[in-house]
Amino acid sequence: MQSLPTLAGTAALVTGASSGIGHATARSLASRGAAVALAARRTERLEELATDIRSGGGSAVVIPTDVTDEKQAREAVARTVEVLGRLDTLVNNAGVMLLGPIVDAPVEEWRRMVELNLVGLLHCTHAALPHLIDAAATGQRRVADVVNISSVAGRVARNGNGVYTATKHAVGAFSESLRQELAGRHVRVSLVEPGATATELASHNRPEIRERIAGRFEGVERLTSEDIADTVEFIVSRPWHMAVNEVLVRPTEQEG
Repeated sequence: MQSLPTLAGTAALVTGASSGIGHATARSLASRGAAVALAARRTERLEELATDIRSGGGSAVVIPTDVTDEKQAREAVARTVEVLGRLDTLVNNAGVMLLGPIVDAPVEEWRRMVELNLVGLLHCTHAALPHLIDAAATGQRRVADVVNISSVAGRVARNGNGVYTATKHAVGAFSESLRQELAGRHVRVSLVEPGATATELASHNRPEIRERIAGRFEGVERLTSEDIADTVEFIVSRPWHMAVNEVLVRPTEQEG
């Protein structure tokens, strides 16, 4: 297999970098030479990841951030540019999946999903765009990237997934509109839609919901965070004239 082009000289901001897909993506981009800014709320985990990246010869900066707070999201982008000197790649990974029936649902779960999965993504993207546009216009690679981590739920609505599905459909619509707007400016917008993946995502649900999730995928070999990180790495390392707009990645054994 041909090795992927280097990302040396580029800088990436990864949200939700303290675990799962964000953690693996930050490591992957750093292994290709990108300097990475690690954004999440759990500072201790970010520090551990940064230490690992630096010990391997990479560059990383820790930026404790709650992306649902617009001020913090903007400061995370500003801090990235201040420390790393530029911003070439934004990976909007921070998110939460709280499933269950709509009838009698705890609406605070809805609010949490809307604020993190959608509003936080909007905050980060809006703050990053001027820097990404500049990187594409002035950088040697002639391109910059926004990668939004969505879900199979962004394509298919299911009983019990109502508001989570709504947030991910919204991310898909926003991504496509932004893609069209920025196409002529060499800022690529990509949507990654993972199927069942072995991360902490399901653990935030109520116990009865966790049991339902486990039952649905019983016997299925789930994807790993590294599988999705490989996908992100492939997307952002393409030459400037090639844009991977959307990738649906399911376990081989997942039916729907």
